[in-house]
Amino acid sequence: MNYLLVAVNIALLVTGQALWKIGIGSLSLHGIGDLFRALLSPWILGGIVLYGIATLVWIYLLKQLPLSMLYPMQSLAYVAAVLVALFFFHESVPPTRWVGLCIILIGVVFVAR
Repeated sequence: MNYLLVAVNIALLVTGQALWKIGIGSLSLHGIGDLFRALLSPWILGGIVLYGIATLVWIYLLKQLPLSMLYPMQSLAYVAAVLVALFFFHESVPPTRWVGLCIILIGVVFVAR
């Protein structure tokens, strides 16, 4: 159950980031006023809500699992974010980044044992 909640937390964080990217992508930010208007975008607000929910899940997980294991597992968010960038935003991912992601995955396997 706790590992499922770790995955839920990661999904909430990465989805929140994706919503922010969508929300900010169509805006031009030339000053502080534009930034405040951007914060009222439904995409940005949706990302903020998801981050709030992720924080609640994180607090629960901190009670259930050791921080020394939980925090490194959170690095799977980097892997998920690259996959979202690749498949949803059609960003290119250079080979060196794939190597880095593999290193993260190997590290998580060691930490989770």
